Amino acid sequence: MRKFIYLCSHLCVQVPLLPIAVLTVIPLAVCPSWRPWGAADIPVLGNPGVGQWIVIIVVAYTIIDTVRGMIDDLRHGRVGVDLLAVVAIAATVAVQEYWASWAVVLMISSGEAIEEYAQSKAESSLTALMTAAPQTAHVVRRPGVGVAGVNTGDGSDGSSDDRGDGFRKVAALPSSAASGSSDAATSHYDTVAVESVTPGDVLIVLPGETVPVDGELLSGSATLDLSNINGEPVPRGVFAGARVMSGAVNGSTTLTMRATEAASDSQYQRILALVAAAQDSRPAVVKTADVLAVPFTVLALAIAAVAWLVSGVPTRFAQVLVLATPCPLLIAAPVAYVAGTGRLAKSGILIKTQDVLENLGRVTHVFFDKTGTLTVKQPQVTRVEMLPGAGTHLNEDHVLMMAGVVETYSVHILAKGIAKAGTEALSRLHRRFEEGQRLCPQPDADWPGHGRDYPVVKHIDEDAGKGISGEVNGHKVRVGRLSFAASSEDGFLPVERIVPGRATTDGDRQSGKQGEGRLADEIRTRFGMLAPDEMASYVSVDGHLIARIVLRDVPRANAKSALASLRGLGVAKLSMLTGDKRSSAAIIASEVGIDDVHAELFPEDKVTAVTTATVTPSRGVTMMVGDGVNDAPVLAAADIGMAMTDGTSTAASESAQVVILNDDIAAVPRAIAIARRTKRVMLQAVLAGLALALIGMVAAAFNLIPVVVGAFLQEAIDVVSILWALTALLDRD
Repeated sequence: MRKFIYLCSHLCVQVPLLPIAVLTVIPLAVCPSWRPWGAADIPVLGNPGVGQWIVIIVVAYTIIDTVRGMIDDLRHGRVGVDLLAVVAIAATVAVQEYWASWAVVLMISSGEAIEEYAQSKAESSLTALMTAAPQTAHVVRRPGVGVAGVNTGDGSDGSSDDRGDGFRKVAALPSSAASGSSDAATSHYDTVAVESVTPGDVLIVLPGETVPVDGELLSGSATLDLSNINGEPVPRGVFAGARVMSGAVNGSTTLTMRATEAASDSQYQRILALVAAAQDSRPAVVKTADVLAVPFTVLALAIAAVAWLVSGVPTRFAQVLVLATPCPLLIAAPVAYVAGTGRLAKSGILIKTQDVLENLGRVTHVFFDKTGTLTVKQPQVTRVEMLPGAGTHLNEDHVLMMAGVVETYSVHILAKGIAKAGTEALSRLHRRFEEGQRLCPQPDADWPGHGRDYPVVKHIDEDAGKGISGEVNGHKVRVGRLSFAASSEDGFLPVERIVPGRATTDGDRQSGKQGEGRLADEIRTRFGMLAPDEMASYVSVDGHLIARIVLRDVPRANAKSALASLRGLGVAKLSMLTGDKRSSAAIIASEVGIDDVHAELFPEDKVTAVTTATVTPSRGVTMMVGDGVNDAPVLAAADIGMAMTDGTSTAASESAQVVILNDDIAAVPRAIAIARRTKRVMLQAVLAGLALALIGMVAAAFNLIPVVVGAFLQEAIDVVSILWALTALLDRD
């Protein structure tokens, strides 16, 4: 009930004519013919009573306000087609049908209220993004904390003590503040408008607050809710040094961060810019609907004039016009498209203009980038191969865990995949231990994975381009290229430990790379050949080569089903564009279900492929799906460029018209399905509304619908068409 009262009061504020029209019924019903001034006929109007004069005044105000709106529409390049309402309400007064005049005023005002409600309902998802925008920020004001070179209040100018990173050597931010666990962290800050934050400022974000600007986490760890940014349902744990994005909601502990961007350049503001652009735009189909309202107006006036001329009764003219409503064109069409835009935003899909929504529904050819779009962003571990004859008691999980520990410190392209697999292996080892499966001999109980202690890592050293080494619980581990992993401390391959029966000679050492090459071939032969799309890192423990970790660029788990959904939607052609080897591309294509593969392409070749398809006659609409960064040129070349991000990269890519914020390839068919349903609902609402209006006008022309009844019936038609347009919000794809 409270919500209903709030809604009514809000609508009355937005449409002040509505309460006036409702109250006007009182004098019209109580004293319609009371004339304290006596008989005084006025041309056309006759001698109205007090209640009728009040209606006439309200009608005059309504006409003036409507004409003002028509003029404003024309100034903004839109066709002002409220002429029907003006003529209809004036006609009812001219034929002295004051109850009908009141009914038309009530219908106009309630129609505006319904439009306001429908528009706000359609924009609900977009409005939620807007209202969640951070407005203030807490800037830390403590001695030793500030922007480089700025006096922070300790009596010095900071020119000699500042390290250049925002902290002074003599008074760095206390650990209690950095951890977010002490009131000390929250007792020395100023709350300022978010626009006042500058890069380099140190900020405090309290529990439950929204991160105001992009920055770097200074606290040891934090838990962030990213659902406002990319729809990710589970809060994400981040650690010191991680990027913190504006729009993320902080968890249950205070965090400290350093601003790296101004508010206007931060992630959430880019998202809001996309939302604002989509709200302000008008798709071509809606502009066409505005234009079509003009011939509908002419048709309605023609039917009304013919009814008057044939019958000779002026009231017929008013009867027809009160039923002539272009609202299905003027309101239902844009409401449906705003609702569709809101549904896309709720699904983590942002569009730059509503024209994109129109074009999305007509896509017939989709191009996909391979790496990072059809596949995961980093190569993943597919298996561990133990070296035959190596004679180790370690198993695959031990190898993965130790390799993953050292790869955690690497920046190599394969490191993240191995580190992830290592974490999973460590969990399995812990689980086995808890279940009583102590798989290694007792003397080796210090191997990582035995008990609940995590590995102790020391002496990490990365040789760029070759591999990384370190000590894990006192055992020397080397991971990388075969020559790196299998080599000893002096850089030579320990032949005798890998190929039994053959001793290392001075000749072997003097042969250098030639000898290493022969040995490497022998080792690879013992492991077996890799598939065309596979790559490997080799692992040695305590100087013994024991295993090979095989990785590959694996398809996303739902890539095949997403592409199948596209075919189910009638998308005629799916293509892959990649700079990768043809053999590797063919394997991924066969796994996800793509027949048209363009491999070994340079960026300009990708642009040529998309451009050729775009200019082909009778081609339909082409769409390119990529990551929005290195695919920028080809995204711009397609009719629609769709960038897939995880919410941590720049959402407002200049080259993409559609941005998927949740990095989910399933959003591609979902976007097309929403676009198609939006257009279908819009057409149904428009055609149904216009058909009902036309039937009503013809019936009124034959005097089957009285003028007062017609006014209320016209409002019912508007409500039906607008409510039908709002069904575009429903998830029925």
